[in-house]
Order: sequence, then structure tokens, then C-alpha cells
Amino acid sequence: MKRLRVLVIAAIVAALGISAKAVEIHVFAAASLSDALTELAPRYKALTGDTLVFNFGGSGTLARQIEEGAPADVFISADELRANLLQSKGLLEPATRRNLVANVLVVVVPADAPAGGPTSFKDLESGRIARIAIGDPDVVPAGTYARDVLRKAGVWEAVRGKLVPLENVRAVLAAVDSDNADAGFVYATDAAIAKHARVAFETPEALAPRIEYPMAVVKGAAQAERGRALVKFLAGKTARAVFVKYGFKMPSVR
Repeated sequence: MKRLRVLVIAAIVAALGISAKAVEIHVFAAASLSDALTELAPRYKALTGDTLVFNFGGSGTLARQIEEGAPADVFISADELRANLLQSKGLLEPATRRNLVANVLVVVVPADAPAGGPTSFKDLESGRIARIAIGDPDVVPAGTYARDVLRKAGVWEAVRGKLVPLENVRAVLAAVDSDNADAGFVYATDAAIAKHARVAFETPEALAPRIEYPMAVVKGAAQAERGRALVKFLAGKTARAVFVKYGFKMPSVR
């Protein structure tokens, strides 16, 4: 039985296209993926022996780090803009790029917020909403999406003075969770793990941006071969079930 198990694991490893020696794979990934990827890491190690070393943060910050030569093997962004930027500079392997998951932008408020809270972007103009947490639009995709939606809704100028830009979407969630903000823009998957915050409303379909997470192996990565195997694993059924568990949607087929 033990020999059979060894043979099965060897066959799986061979199918993923990797050699037997275990290594560390450095994954630069959007902060909103932290829970799902952290759960998948020990499963991947049990399967291949490889250890996943994560650097979670705002996608713009991670992209800049890769541009500056940080040792990343795989990049997973929360938007296509940052992935396109790196690819245009020859810093990603185009053949390995694929969209991993999709998400939805929502507005959250503290759980103890008074009844009759915001139910639309127009409501964010209310004097009862003094501080709106948002990912820094220049480096955090959730913030970029929020800025674009507020402009489309015609309330950007009215609320921009209330905005509190933060380093990533999890910092936004923490601000609302701790009552340090009256509202905040996060993904539906972040809202699902909130300690105290609750969803006030979801972005209406007419205004909703397409939020998909592209991933790719970094060009010239130290563990490029292992990175390709990881990308294949993350796109497979085992990983997909974990992403769905955390509320992610599957990306559109294009």
C-alpha cells in the first residue's frame, strides 16, 4: 500500500511537469487571495514537496517590486492592468498567463451602523458618512475599481474629500471592522470573512467592473519550471473548489 501511494504521488508530480527535488516558490499575490492561497499551500506541499512563499499586497505595489527585481516566481494580480503592464515590459511569460478567478465589488459598513445606512453610491454623500476607506487607486485594484465606479455613478467629486486611501483591500476591511471608517470598498470575498463589517450594497450590474485575476510565471524566475506547474495546479479542480469555498467566481471564458 505504501509503495502504491509513492507511485501515485510520483505520477501526479510527473503530470505537473516537475522534478523530485523540493524548492521554495515565491508567489506575489493580491491581498484578497491570502486566505484561499494559504489554505492551498500545505496541499501543494503534500503533493509536490514544494513550499509556497507568499508576498501578499496591493497588485500595483507587487508589480513595482517585480519591476525592481524582487525574486518572484509567479504573479497573481487582482486586475488586468498590472499584469498587462508587466507583460508589456517583457516581465511575464505570456504562454503561462490565464485568468484564475473573478470577484465582485461591494460597499461595507460597520455592523453597528444605524439602520437606514447607504444602499447606493448616492447615499455616500450623506453627512452621516464622514470617512470612506478605499484602496489607494494608484496601486490597489479595488481602489481603482471603486474610483471608476464612483465616477460612473456621478458622485466622485462629492465624496472624494471623504476618501481614506489605504495600502490594500484587507486594510480597508480592517478599518471598517474596527469602526475607523464609516464605509469601505472591498471585494465580496473580503466581506465574507469580516469580523464585524457587513455588506451595505453590491455594485449594480450596470456599473460593475469586470474583476478578474490574471496569473503568470515571471520571466526569468529562479523557479520558472516549478512556477509553471503551480499555475497548472491553481487552475485545476482541487484549487478551484477552495476558491469557490471562499466566495470567488470563475472567470469568463475568452
